[in-house]
Amino acid sequence: MVLTFDPFREFDRLAGQMLGASGNGGTAPIAMPMDLYRSGDHFVLHCDLAGVDPGSVDVGVDGRVLTIRAERSPRTDAEVQWLRRERATGSFERRLTLGDGLDLDRISATWQDGVLTLTIPVAEAAKPRRIAITTAESRDERVLEGETTK
Repeated sequence: MVLTFDPFREFDRLAGQMLGASGNGGTAPIAMPMDLYRSGDHFVLHCDLAGVDPGSVDVGVDGRVLTIRAERSPRTDAEVQWLRRERATGSFERRLTLGDGLDLDRISATWQDGVLTLTIPVAEAAKPRRIAITTAESRDERVLEGETTK
């Protein structure tokens, strides 16, 4: 087994216990773990939501703010003696402010194996494009051929 030293792990654990981050004896995550990257002409966001019912997930955009809400229900087994509880239960919310140049009307969401994936396309107006360069000679040739220039 490979162990890596994380100088902040113990600090996070203690801060969570002192600040009451979780009432279940474990530490609650600050937010939904996520990955965000650009691939071609769209951005992809993956949120880990293991153990969350996909029906409880709500994704919405208000202005330029993307909000993801989800809920993980606690186990209700009466005859269970808990030894350790690290998976937080309850409601989770994550808000991201989206920049200009995204097509917010075409955001799509999929769910697979406890991972919510959002695809956020770049707006057509924000995509890179090539601009043709005209030279004085090419303008003169078009005028001689009967074309008018603006």
